Amino acid sequence: MQFSVRLSLCLLGFLLVSLFPQPARGQVSSPRRFRAKILSPNKLHVSWKEPKGAFESYKVLYTTLPDGEQKEVQVSKQDAKLVIGDFDPLKEYNFKIFAVSGQQQSKPLQAKHEAQRSGIAMVQSQRTRDSSVTAENNEISEAEEGFMCNTAAISDIVILVDGSWSIGRINFRLVRTFLENLVRAFNVGSDKTRIGLAQYSGDPRIEWHLNAHSTKEAVIDAVKNLPYKGGNTLTGLALTFILENSFKPEAGSRPGVPKIGILITDGKSQDDVLPPARNLRDAGIELFAIGVKNADELELKAIASPPEETHVYNVADFSVMSDIVEGLTKTVCDRVDKLDKEIKGGAAPAPPPTSVSPPRDLVTSDITARSFRVAWTHAPGQVEKYRVVYYPASGGQPDEKVVQGTENSVELNYLNSLTEYQVAVFAIYRSSASEALRGSATTLALPMVNDLELFDITHSTMMVRWKVAAGATGYMILYAPLTEGDPADEKEVKVADSVNEVELEGLTPATEYTVTVYAMYGEEASDPMTSQQTTLPLTPARNLRFSDVDHSSARLSWDASSRKVKGYRIMYVKTNGVQTNEVDVGSVTTWLLRNLTSLTEYTVGVFAIYDEGQAEAVTDSFTTKTVPDPLDLKSSDISTDSFRVSWQHATSDVVLYRLTWTPTDGGDSEEVLVDGHINTYLIKGLSPASEYEVLLAAIYNNEAESDEVILVESTIKRTTTVATTTTTTEAPRFGVRNMRIDEETSFSMRVSWQPVDSRNVRHYRLNYVSSKGDRAEETRTVPTGQSSLVLQPLLSDTEYKVAITPVYPEGDGPPISRMGRTLPLSAPKNLRVSEEWYNRFRISWDVPPSPTMGYRVVYQPVSAPGPALETFVGEDVNTMLIVNLLSGTEYSVKVIASYTTGSSEALSGRAKTLYLGVTNLNIYQVRMTSLCTQWQPHRHASAYRVVLESLPSGQKQETKLGGGASRHCFNNLKPNTQYKISVYAQLLDGTEGPGVSATERTLPVPTPAPTKPPTTTPLPTIPPAKEVCKAAKADLVFLIDGSWSIGDDNFLKIIRFLYSTTGALDRIGPDGTQVAIVQFSDDARTEFKLNSYNDKERLLDAINKISYKGGNTKTGRAIQHVKENIFTAAAGLRRGIPNVLVVLTDGRSQDDVNKVSKEMQMAGYIVFALGFADADYGELVSIASKPSDRHVFFVDDLDAFKKIEEKLVTFVCEAATATCPSVPMSGSTTPGFRMMELFGLVENRYNSVSGVSMVPGTFNTFPCFHLHSDAFLAQPTKYLHPEGLPSDYTITLLFRLLPDTPEEPFALWEILNKNNEPLVGVILDNGGKTLTFFNNDYKGEFQTVTFEGPEIKKLFYGSFHKLHIAISKTSAKVVIDCKMVAEKNINAAGNITTDGVEVLGRMVRSRGNKDNSAPFQLQIFDIVCSTSWANRDKCCELPGLGGPGIRGARGDRGEPGPVGPTGPVGETGVPGPQGPQGPQGPSGRTIIGPPGAPGERGQKGDAGQQGNQGIPGRPGGPGREGPAGQRGLPGKDGPQGRPGPTGTMGTPGAPGAPGTTGPPGKQGELGPPGPPGGKGEKGERGDLQSTSSVQAIARQVCEQLIQSHMARYNSILNQAPSPPVSIRTVPGPPGEPGRPGSPGSQGEQGPPGRPGSHGQPGSSGQPGERGQPGEKGEKGSPGVGVQGPRGPPGPPGAQGQGRPGNQGPSGRPGNPGSPGRPGVPGPVGSSGPPGYCDPNSCVGYNVGEGEDITDAGRLSAVQLPPNVFQNYGEAEEDDPYRYYQPNYPAPRPVSPDDPALALDDVELRSPGVHRSTRSLGGEEETVEPKRRLKRGAKTLSGLIK
Repeated sequence: MQFSVRLSLCLLGFLLVSLFPQPARGQVSSPRRFRAKILSPNKLHVSWKEPKGAFESYKVLYTTLPDGEQKEVQVSKQDAKLVIGDFDPLKEYNFKIFAVSGQQQSKPLQAKHEAQRSGIAMVQSQRTRDSSVTAENNEISEAEEGFMCNTAAISDIVILVDGSWSIGRINFRLVRTFLENLVRAFNVGSDKTRIGLAQYSGDPRIEWHLNAHSTKEAVIDAVKNLPYKGGNTLTGLALTFILENSFKPEAGSRPGVPKIGILITDGKSQDDVLPPARNLRDAGIELFAIGVKNADELELKAIASPPEETHVYNVADFSVMSDIVEGLTKTVCDRVDKLDKEIKGGAAPAPPPTSVSPPRDLVTSDITARSFRVAWTHAPGQVEKYRVVYYPASGGQPDEKVVQGTENSVELNYLNSLTEYQVAVFAIYRSSASEALRGSATTLALPMVNDLELFDITHSTMMVRWKVAAGATGYMILYAPLTEGDPADEKEVKVADSVNEVELEGLTPATEYTVTVYAMYGEEASDPMTSQQTTLPLTPARNLRFSDVDHSSARLSWDASSRKVKGYRIMYVKTNGVQTNEVDVGSVTTWLLRNLTSLTEYTVGVFAIYDEGQAEAVTDSFTTKTVPDPLDLKSSDISTDSFRVSWQHATSDVVLYRLTWTPTDGGDSEEVLVDGHINTYLIKGLSPASEYEVLLAAIYNNEAESDEVILVESTIKRTTTVATTTTTTEAPRFGVRNMRIDEETSFSMRVSWQPVDSRNVRHYRLNYVSSKGDRAEETRTVPTGQSSLVLQPLLSDTEYKVAITPVYPEGDGPPISRMGRTLPLSAPKNLRVSEEWYNRFRISWDVPPSPTMGYRVVYQPVSAPGPALETFVGEDVNTMLIVNLLSGTEYSVKVIASYTTGSSEALSGRAKTLYLGVTNLNIYQVRMTSLCTQWQPHRHASAYRVVLESLPSGQKQETKLGGGASRHCFNNLKPNTQYKISVYAQLLDGTEGPGVSATERTLPVPTPAPTKPPTTTPLPTIPPAKEVCKAAKADLVFLIDGSWSIGDDNFLKIIRFLYSTTGALDRIGPDGTQVAIVQFSDDARTEFKLNSYNDKERLLDAINKISYKGGNTKTGRAIQHVKENIFTAAAGLRRGIPNVLVVLTDGRSQDDVNKVSKEMQMAGYIVFALGFADADYGELVSIASKPSDRHVFFVDDLDAFKKIEEKLVTFVCEAATATCPSVPMSGSTTPGFRMMELFGLVENRYNSVSGVSMVPGTFNTFPCFHLHSDAFLAQPTKYLHPEGLPSDYTITLLFRLLPDTPEEPFALWEILNKNNEPLVGVILDNGGKTLTFFNNDYKGEFQTVTFEGPEIKKLFYGSFHKLHIAISKTSAKVVIDCKMVAEKNINAAGNITTDGVEVLGRMVRSRGNKDNSAPFQLQIFDIVCSTSWANRDKCCELPGLGGPGIRGARGDRGEPGPVGPTGPVGETGVPGPQGPQGPQGPSGRTIIGPPGAPGERGQKGDAGQQGNQGIPGRPGGPGREGPAGQRGLPGKDGPQGRPGPTGTMGTPGAPGAPGTTGPPGKQGELGPPGPPGGKGEKGERGDLQSTSSVQAIARQVCEQLIQSHMARYNSILNQAPSPPVSIRTVPGPPGEPGRPGSPGSQGEQGPPGRPGSHGQPGSSGQPGERGQPGEKGEKGSPGVGVQGPRGPPGPPGAQGQGRPGNQGPSGRPGNPGSPGRPGVPGPVGSSGPPGYCDPNSCVGYNVGEGEDITDAGRLSAVQLPPNVFQNYGEAEEDDPYRYYQPNYPAPRPVSPDDPALALDDVELRSPGVHRSTRSLGGEEETVEPKRRLKRGAKTLSGLIK
């Protein structure tokens, strides 16, 4: 059985080979299917089908008879056609067509085109009889003579052909033949019978309409080329389709003409056919049904018109369809004749209508967004139906409704909103239809949501609420961070129509979000409603406190931030060190820091850690204490030559003790080091009866050494014993030991000592006297059991000599004396200010070391008139909140300590309340009876009081507005009257700031101008061209905002600006710059196109005639309009010319601009963006090309355009210089040429380039193009380099050679002149393995440089390599794979001619027209107008050379292109798309696709675009980098150098806010400022720096270290790049640089201090010195200083954080006693409210003497953006001091002659920490005890482990 099966298969195979013999191996197949078509009396078009198998080209021989002239033509493989231009229709043409492959050629395809005799061209084709050739019938001739329908009646015939899979391709050819014979039977013409055809399967489609072809030959030709569709069998759907689409007037159907429908199908329909067929018949269409093979005869009868005997045909097979042609055509012809007579009244079964007039009086009503009603007056006569056709006026598929003839209205529904519809109503009679009654109506806009509200905002959520829109089926909410980020960040939420409140979750903290809500109506959306809000920052820890601070440890405590916190991180650093320590401590709120260094100031930051990231730090600093001294040093075991000393350990971490003893009467000291664990030592080898001073100091592990403690001890006198006598000795009398003086105050001191022999001492006598001798000596007697005494009252700041004498019964013992000094009446220290508000601020100070009776606080306004006031607080108070102050006023503050003996000097400073007033108040829209005012809102204002005063009459109008208002208009005013408008800002507690006023006069009543005599209008003056624009040659488009917010006046300013800017151009027209202008609002309107004007005068005149449009602001739609309608060849776009777009707008776009802007930039358009008024700077950055500092401009108003006009014109003209246009490259624009695009080697255009296929490049992701041997790519030089090549440039090529790349030399790229002579190029010699560059030098001499060697040879090994050839005026440098290889000298080049071509891959030995190409693959080809490009390029496209993550650098993936249609397939079922490689290569394959279904192969079509594989973008280069500014503020995350000195550390500053500029923010720390200088120049010599100022300098180092570490953790926690978070108010890295402002005066400096040494250079790119408010800039990262221009939407600034709240104010002291002595302080008050942070000015410290650099009389008016400030807890929304009642005595006036008012003071500001001490007498005041100089001190290096 198995054998028989195999035998059968073998026989079957033999049979197939016999039936379909194949060409012999190596033989070329012949072309097939000759066709000829007369195009005109002198043109003949011949074509044929390509042969099967491989071949390279065609050779066509044709001979004309009777003259016998023979011609030969070579035809490329792709063409398969030939047009004979000298065709003579009276001659006979004989053709022989060969397929050629190398030296072989096929058998000829022979055909004959006969001479025309009877008007019908006869074409005959035949094949040479050869058994080895496929047996095909290629003959084309006239159809056999058959039936011809010669009736005079005309008809409209629509044939509906089943194209389902069940028919098959072979049978479908028979269907074509059947159709061809059917068509031949009728007299076809536009005024005769018309034939249309539709094909259906799963979905029907029109192949051609009734009016598509006007001749029978054209219809037959269309039938022959009818493609096979394939699919299911849905006949019912197809019948409805032809009713709605084919039998329509617009499709060519004529009224009063018989309508015939012919259905051809081979199976049963998969849907219902009865209703569609009935509808067709009811519409007067006669149906014929033809079934083949498996057709359902019952279904055919149900479809066809009666009688079925003549209208239904059913045949058994497709091969016998031709048998029914004649019968069918005769029946159709008869029916057409009868129907025609019925229509014309010849034999109508029913009377014709009395009239075929159309209906009248079309009326539309009940118009909504989705429907409207159409009504009409009935047409005369017997109307059977009315057909209503409607379609969008802008184009679209028509729809229709049919109603009974008794109806005269219909509702048209399911329409698009806000769309104009054209409506046509036809009256349908029994056999005819009237003309149309036409009209139009526009649907309404879809109702949109209202009252969009964002509320209940947290750090990761916000609630969205809106009012419902009537009729909406649902709502769509889009929300995204307002940053220039990934479009994928945008998220979408859809809800049902019953929902109008949604919570958005998973938001990023401290980020501004834009939320847009659409009302959905099915699939259609209403106009959006948009709002923005900023999420709250992560709540930081609060109230950082220090306790248990000793020399090596300190305990930190803080208040928990939130229940959501995951833990805390502590960072701490020495103020004068560089190493940051950090520790994660979990969810605790207290921590003990150990192993600290004594007497060292530490800065500490505590960060709260959340799942979302890391909150801002709460920071403060503390100083460890001095190392403790040893305790209780005493002596024992005293002998004549020794005694023992012992002591108590100071702490457990003592390493060694240094013990020194010295005779008090002179002599050498001795010293010993004792181990730290020992606390006793026996001192030996002493002299008898001698007094010794013993010094003991503790030494710690960081080599710190304590103060020495002192002991004085005497050895015992040696005794003598006589043997024979008894001698008694007097008991010794010793002095006291270890006398010390401590606990000094301003009026007392304590004296203590160690008793010696208390049993023998009666008492002690203590004497003391001032060292000045101005007082008598005083004596005190102290009993024996007492060893200390407090001496008081003493004089302050006075040195006393104190002596102690033990009194024995025998007399006085030796006295011991010491010197001590009382403390001075010390003033408080370190005055600082915090919690500045509009009517208060808090002052704090450090208490003096001496106990005080309390403090006197004196304050007085200095920048405004006002009395000096004073009050008193108790001695336990060191902070107070001063209330009831004036807004925006600077105060002088003095704090004076009160003692029992007098008062201290005053501690002075200045502090300023916040300004409660609006800024940027201006008056606009001034008219005769009205005017409007606008201002920049105050961020804390809850209301505004706006007062209008008529200055002549004094009458006033007043209105109160909410805190969100920023403008108001007054109406019903008097003309020509001066008015003053004042705006007062008010807080929630009723506090009202000062009024800000502006005056303006209303316009006068116009008087009619007198009639002037006619004068001759002078010719307009044409502005001269600017020099920089003389060489400009570009296609320049201005896109101007014409929305309502512009206004008439401002629009005239825009026109003047356009007039001036275009007037700066030189040549206008095709040989210079072409200009187009588009105005936009809701949609875009083209004012004129690029090719509209060819001279400047007419252009300027057209600009002056532009009218104002008005509407909303849809910038994205307008840019899309420019891209699709202006930058087109039809509008005048030129090849090789820079395309420049200038966008002018005054507000944020109401649609998306990011996508189309990115498309424009990636496509190489150069885009400039000009913004003014309320424009969004971040949006401008998105629109414009990069870098932004050249392409983005911003001005506050249109009057300021003149400031930027010259710079804009310069930049535009530089970009329009065609020698080196700007092109997008590595994320920004670079002068150069994208040669791949210029040669058409891009994904969406390569299929139109002969000889090129696309293959995968490097990483199998980048697109690469295979240039085949017959490619020969050439482009005219005038299109690629219209101005020639620059003098310096870099040629960049990424390519690889192939195994079939020839050994002969070829030019990768070269430029030829018109005589095909090479001018410049790059040659590869595959045989010699050399690289050659050539050009003509400046003298016109031809020069070449050849490079060879091992590195050059790499280019020839078949791998991808990147080649850079940098050409300068002196050398040619070769860089391979971003590695320098070689450099050779050349002469400077001369320029090239532009009359030739530029070619790729040309073989060097090509001659004349026989040019051919070398096959190779090319991925990148650029020419960059710079020789440094090779050094900047990173070769990211090559494996192993670029950075990791090549996929991460891909650009946005484009929309997948549509798959090209599959052509008809060949007869033998050769696979479709998967042909031979490449269109031209051996296998005809471009991109490998799936194999097509077998079948007939169509004629060669253009290659379809690639479907699946998206082309990755080039790797993005580094992010935009702001240009280096002048020496600026220290920035975040600078390089790890030592920063320059700045001020001391504060708590976090307020965030820099996006948007418009605002009033001056509180300045961050700059350190002790020197005079302003650039780039680290040394400041002027200052006074001697105080210790605390030096510490302040060091503090900044530690702060920058902490913020650097914090930034690192932030990025780790967020798992994404994030902005460094600052723990102090230093500026962040700059955003996109703002537009340069005019040079301003120096901005505010940091807290004043003494000038210090100059610092190290800061990092580059930080903001320069602050000028006066310039134009808006982009939103930057959080910064300080006056709020900068709005940056591109970026991450919001870091949250400021307050210091912990200070102790609450003390209780009221008692009534004042004697002058200068306040009463006893009251009890301590309860703890004050917690500290909080005003975003504008966070708590900090700042004292120290210095100049007051604040100009108190001037307030800079800097614009603040609305609604950009974040909420910090409830500090801003709920004022914690709103109900505060001070508990100190009510302030009372100070006497004008009080000396306290004459004291100098220094300015106080927060935030920031900046401690310094007052200087007295030029020296630093010190209250610490002086350390003794160590005698004989030795180094401890190496001793302490």
